[in-house]
Amino acid sequence: MAVISNATTIADAGTFSVDLGAMVLIKTITLASAAASISFVDGASSVVLDDTYASYKFVFSNIHPATDGAEFRFNVSIDTGSNYNVAKTSSLFQAIHSEDDGTAVLEISAGASLGQQTTGQPLTVGLGSAVADESLSGTLHLFSPSSTTFAKHYIANCNSYYPDGDGMSSNSHVGGYANTTSAVDAVEFKMNSGNIDAGTIKLYGMSK
Repeated sequence: MAVISNATTIADAGTFSVDLGAMVLIKTITLASAAASISFVDGASSVVLDDTYASYKFVFSNIHPATDGAEFRFNVSIDTGSNYNVAKTSSLFQAIHSEDDGTAVLEISAGASLGQQTTGQPLTVGLGSAVADESLSGTLHLFSPSSTTFAKHYIANCNSYYPDGDGMSSNSHVGGYANTTSAVDAVEFKMNSGNIDAGTIKLYGMSK
């Protein structure tokens, strides 16, 4: 039996043929030494962040802070990185589970959920640096940043080594929007305290 959507067969006799679109790697930044921030600015250093793609995806691998308990955050700019201060409204919830199996929590973080704030959007609540293997990995999806009609929606999912007790896994889910109808042309990542000590960020363009 076939599954048909909009006159297109997407599944037939167990096969799946729908085109989900392509991810095109635009830029990879891997820190060689600690840095205050990592920025992706349209038109600079081979970065594309315009209407070439419908949406953009950032992939984080082993982001390690210099300061224990720091928050990894992002912000956006509408003036090619001169200012990262666009107002954002969002919610962040996280699931936490400890290595000793003694803590299991699912909660909304009011402090990391923004209400028309221009500060950076936290992607996790607390990130460890005291132990060498503490880090964060995850993704951020930014939709239609070049639109001059709509607000700029974003969703993110990150997992981090949470620096409490004997160690915890913290899985954070973030959803929100940058409240501007101007085109967003730069994205910045930084800690709320101290430098980014190590890590890799890749930027992909999404063809659909």
